Amino acid sequence: MATVYFTDLRARPGRSLLDKIEGLLKRVKLGRKVKKNDLAAVKLHFGERGNCAFLRPVYLRTVVDHLRQAGCRPFLTDTNTLYSGSRSDGVSHIGTAVLNGFDYSVVGCPIVIADGVRGGNGVKVPVKGEVLSEVSIARDIIDADALVVVTHFKGHELCGFGGTLKNLGMGCATREGKLVQHSTVGPAINVERCKGCSLCLDYCPANAIKLSNKKATIEGHRCIGCGECILVCPQGAVEIQWNEDQDRFQKKMVEHAAGALSGKEGRAVFLNFLMQISPACDCYPCNDAPLVRDLGILASADPVAVDAASVDLVTQTAGLPGSVVKRTLKAGEDKFRAVYPNIDWNIQLDHAAKLGLGERSYHLVKV
Repeated sequence: MATVYFTDLRARPGRSLLDKIEGLLKRVKLGRKVKKNDLAAVKLHFGERGNCAFLRPVYLRTVVDHLRQAGCRPFLTDTNTLYSGSRSDGVSHIGTAVLNGFDYSVVGCPIVIADGVRGGNGVKVPVKGEVLSEVSIARDIIDADALVVVTHFKGHELCGFGGTLKNLGMGCATREGKLVQHSTVGPAINVERCKGCSLCLDYCPANAIKLSNKKATIEGHRCIGCGECILVCPQGAVEIQWNEDQDRFQKKMVEHAAGALSGKEGRAVFLNFLMQISPACDCYPCNDAPLVRDLGILASADPVAVDAASVDLVTQTAGLPGSVVKRTLKAGEDKFRAVYPNIDWNIQLDHAAKLGLGERSYHLVKV
């Protein structure tokens, strides 16, 4: 049974939240998993411009300082987005990261966009997947000696919730890898809701959306299934349409996570921040009200267990009024299925356990 360490958000003089993060890093023995002069990738999401739910840079400074004390050379990293936005190329991506506070003077290390300027700098990694036999992972993730995955845990439009596995699978893939993952998801327009505002046309990277009679239409042969139109539609008129294998997307995401961890056995640590648990990904150019109160931070050497513990804690917590869910959810109700009733997030956990990335059973230790 995997061990997951948990700290709540209570603090006092002499034991701040930053001290508690440091305590978690010590409990997962991060300093023993790295070597002097290791290039240590700290994988996170810098947040889309306009989104304010991303993790505070000062939290990352604590991780960076811990790695430096161990003799490492850390760098913050992410990959470029498939959709058109403020992080779709390496230059804009770094600019957005700095705008959101991830400057060298704040975090104490450089930013490296792991898949290059245009998202094509990758390595084909063989995997023993159910769907895929190889995946395209950002070269600088592969080349790093060690990996610390720092994740803002939240809901997600395509996999129910976004945790460590999503941060690894989607977040470490090249543009090619993201295309492969999203290719099983095809959105459709609810014409009754569509107001013909054309915002989805501006954001579609494949030019797959047209206006006809003041209504948007999606050309299926052009659509790459990135889901960007789902995120930006102010009317909620773009709906996810699953193909005959509803679980295929999540399985491919997890198989990319396996590729990202290839060669990092015993040299990776995972932290989930259960704070400002928004209903959608930080790729959205704004963030909605949280589903539940802030809960704490979890850390583990097991990427499956840390996600399993995170979703269990959210489920066990009563929902907050005024969220995207029209009623206040009770403790014990599945918050993510309430937002995305057609998505079974268990698939990503079960498939990751099947591939040997970790286990769903865990022992929660409060720090």
